[in-house]
Amino acid sequence: MELKFNDYLISTDKALLHRETVRQLLGNTYWANKRPAEKIDKSIETSLCYGVYHGKSQIGFARIITDWATTYWLCDVVIDDTYRGRGIGKKLVEIITQSDELKGLSGFLGTADAHGLYERYGFARDADRFMVRRPK
Repeated sequence: MELKFNDYLISTDKALLHRETVRQLLGNTYWANKRPAEKIDKSIETSLCYGVYHGKSQIGFARIITDWATTYWLCDVVIDDTYRGRGIGKKLVEIITQSDELKGLSGFLGTADAHGLYERYGFARDADRFMVRRPK
């Protein structure tokens, strides 16, 4: 999938991903700043990935984990700081949530600070039902 948005390209073509850029983008987040490079690489290999590009530069990333039948987990949504505030993250989430590939599947995600963004695209808070088990 490739889609133009203003001067940006959003694509699921993994061949376009700049892995070092993805590692840097994730390294600047609160949720993945301690994630080793080999884990980032493995997560890319085993997930549906979305890259966002401005010219030849990658400026955004998102990842989907799914069984393709019932559910998907939206994670690692990140836009380079210098490109924030331009609607790129909103467009990325819109494209993901409206994709034919994920149509009819229940979507899940975790966020500490972007509830308002995701609520615009049909996600609802449900703190009473979800649990987490993190590796030690």
